[in-house]
Amino acid sequence: MLLTLALRMQATRSGLSLADIQEALSISRRTAERLRDALWRVFPQMEEVPDEERTKRWRLPTGTLSRLLDCSSDQLIALQTASALLSKEGLQEQAGKLEQLRLSLLGAMRPDLLRRMEPDLEALTLAEGLALQPGPRRRLNNDILAALRHAILGMQEICIEYTARSSGKDSKQTIHPYGFLYGRKAYLVAYSPAMQDWRLWLLSNIRSAKKTGNAYQRDAAFSLQDYAARSFGVYQEEPQSVVLRFNAEAASDVLNFHFHPTQQIEQQNNGDIIVRFTAGGLSELCWHLFTWGDSVTILEPDSLLQTMRELCHSSLRNS
Repeated sequence: MLLTLALRMQATRSGLSLADIQEALSISRRTAERLRDALWRVFPQMEEVPDEERTKRWRLPTGTLSRLLDCSSDQLIALQTASALLSKEGLQEQAGKLEQLRLSLLGAMRPDLLRRMEPDLEALTLAEGLALQPGPRRRLNNDILAALRHAILGMQEICIEYTARSSGKDSKQTIHPYGFLYGRKAYLVAYSPAMQDWRLWLLSNIRSAKKTGNAYQRDAAFSLQDYAARSFGVYQEEPQSVVLRFNAEAASDVLNFHFHPTQQIEQQNNGDIIVRFTAGGLSELCWHLFTWGDSVTILEPDSLLQTMRELCHSSLRNS
């Protein structure tokens, strides 16, 4: 815990308060105070950072932990696996940046440590595998991704050429980009002044992205995490209370599965599992529930059950 705290204190410019330490390490305030004091004894060069709100904050000067920052073989392999996973999902730019980071870390390591680690790296590389769903992957344009990312960082309004998913029609739209959501498909989250709301744009359907030369003021109240948590998947609908019953045969899988950030799990006397959460995106939820077969029963809402019936009927008609 001391090492984790030290790394966090060196990685921040504004310093960490006692409340920050509590949250980062999930500890009590008294434990946070003891850890801070212990770290101060080990690193007397710890600095107290001035704060406009008069909250005491502390940080370690850059370079304090330079002798302690060697990476483990597990960490390097995790980066390599993450890079491979992103590449297989079509996110080539992000995969390349992770690979650059891995190579930078390798290059910064002491030669003697790297020499000792090489056998472990080779063994772990052979042991790591990726079990990915087969099927087509949409290719993303790295130049467009870079332009969008720069626009987000600079809060620059952009004009995109976009092909609509449903109609296939092309249009030009001026938007304020806020961030990305990655899942089975990758989306841009942006505010549309024309629609006066946040919308999702499929990244693979964006044909071009150019800055208009105008800046926008980011809405400080908007949270990408909260926006994503409103839905099961990415499609934004009015959240509803969802209640699912899984039979005892699927219980072990359900207990190890994360459905939604708001989920609540109830184990029944007969071994069944009740899962409750609040979300929109009922069509996406239905497609997911197909993978559970007859082990799941929809209890609420009725609209979810009706959506499932319609999807089943549609599939039968088209088969």
